[in-house]
This record gives sequence, C-alpha cells and structure tokens, in this order.
Amino acid sequence: MLSVLSAASYAAAAVAQERLAEHGQRGLSRWAAALLLTGGGVALHVIALDFGTVAVVQALGTLTLLFALPIARIRYGARISAAAWADAMLTVAGLAVIMSLSVESGKPSVLSTAEGRDLSLITVGIVVLLALVSWRCGPRMRGVLLAAAAGTAFGISSVLSKAVIGSITGDGFRSVSPFLLGMVVVFAIGGYLLGQFSYRGAGLAAPLATVSVSNPIVAAIAGVIVFDESFRAGTAGTVVVAVAALVMTAGVIGLARRTAAPPTTETPTSPTSELSKPATH
Repeated sequence: MLSVLSAASYAAAAVAQERLAEHGQRGLSRWAAALLLTGGGVALHVIALDFGTVAVVQALGTLTLLFALPIARIRYGARISAAAWADAMLTVAGLAVIMSLSVESGKPSVLSTAEGRDLSLITVGIVVLLALVSWRCGPRMRGVLLAAAAGTAFGISSVLSKAVIGSITGDGFRSVSPFLLGMVVVFAIGGYLLGQFSYRGAGLAAPLATVSVSNPIVAAIAGVIVFDESFRAGTAGTVVVAVAALVMTAGVIGLARRTAAPPTTETPTSPTSELSKPATH
C-alpha cells in the first residue's frame, strides 16, 4: 500500500514537472508543487523499503505510468484507448508475478562503506556517461537518455536507502554510514534534476516510461547482487520472473508509445493527445 501511494504521488509529480518544463522551469508555485509531490513519493517509498524486497518495491513503481494516464485524462480530456488499457494489463500482470515469487534473503540488508563506495562509483560513471551522450542527441532521445540516467540514480538510491534503514533497525542511528546516507541524498537529488530536464521537449510519456522501466530493473539487479535477494522455485522461478519483467516492460513501453505525441512549439498541447490513436513509427 505504501508503494502504491508512492507511485500515485510520483505520477502527480511527473505531471507537475511537465507543466514546469512547459513554462521554462519558471514559477515558484510550480517548483513547490513538484517538489512536495516528489518528496511525498520519496518518503512513502523509503518506508516501503523496510517492509519488502527492493525488486517488489521498485516494480510497484511502474504503477506511476498507470496513475499518470487518468491524471492526463482529466487534465487534457484525451480518451484512453483499448490498446492502452491492454498495455496497462500487461504491466500489472508482470508486476503480480514478480510480487508473488519474490522473497527476502533472510540476511540483514546492510552494506559496508567500502561496498557502498564501489556501488556509488559505478553508478556515478553510468549516470555521467548517459548524461554526456544525451547532449549530442535530439530532444526526444535526449529526454529518454536523461530519464534513463535518472532511473539509474533513483534505483541505486533505493538500494542504498534500504541499507541505511537496515542499519537503523539493526543497530540504531549511530551505525549508519555518513557516506551511504550522503550518497542516498546525492542520487535522489541528482535523479530528480535529471528527471526534470528529461521532460524538456520530450513530453511526459517517454521520459516517465523510461524512468519507470530503468528504475526497477537497476534496483532489482543491484538487490540480487548486493542483498542476495532471490525468488521462489530456484532457477525456474528466476526465469519466470525474468519473463514477467519483460512482459511488464513491454506493457510500459507500449503505454509510452500510445501516449506519446510529437513535441510542438505552437501550442501547449498534451503529450497524451494521441491516446486514442494507433502508434506510428
């Protein structure tokens, strides 16, 4: 429930961020709305990490795009097509399988400072590379790459957050590594800023879908490697989860294709104005 509420808050924040981008990043009230909604999503998400695996909590984050659909429907009056609902069902089906097979490792979810440093350095390298490459691309691809960088930062921030929470619940606040806590803040803020810049010229759907896919994938992989999280039924269960992840990803990408509209400089039209039209290439 905490993860679902977090996803709803993030969806509303994404719409607020898009409005902010439409107005050239100007407007104190717009910044306040985007930051408050994002902050609410972060708080709910961090608390949820104490009750479930990184894979499940992050996978539930894909519901953000589903929540964004009715929000955009209300805001723009765009009809949600049957194909979009089918993609939504694929997303939910894949998510349900991942949730049903995911299990905790039984080990404390903690990281040493050295392990956290290695993970952070790798993440910084990936994020910087994606950001640098993005500036050589057009608006749509730039938005996707920046969103991928944001998703990577958010995913690792969640992994480090779970480690911090594990330290607090295990040995109290004094056991928390200042470095890990600092990197949680750095990746969270960096992810937010990269996500904000990703909406400029790219609309709402494509960046939001990219974050929704890259975030749980990065976090789930890191969770398996760092915290030894696993899935029921051994190897067979892992294969089923991998297939479910592909199904969920296909659903999210399908939603992005069906909700994306080419950016325009004439009027502030909706990025979801193509909801009822078939995808074009």
